[in-house]
Amino acid sequence: MVLSKGERDAGTLMVVITEGGRNSRAYERMPQLDGTRAWVLSRSQSLENPHEFSDYLANRGAQDPDLWVIELDIADGERFIAPIATS
Repeated sequence: MVLSKGERDAGTLMVVITEGGRNSRAYERMPQLDGTRAWVLSRSQSLENPHEFSDYLANRGAQDPDLWVIELDIADGERFIAPIATS
């Protein structure tokens, strides 16, 4: 599902992976020292404060109006954005 549409030709892409609407993780392609871009885990949903995750998405959208946010609600969704660098 497309949660947020950004700039059509040059927008940044964020992929939110969730399983049954829980355990959400946000991945973004971030520049690396060698000039490439790698998928990096930028935020995980907290069990204690699940609303913090949606607040993060809203703040990222406000910071970057070109941001596309795509949600995958499937098991093992990371397989679609591998290889992954985690922080």
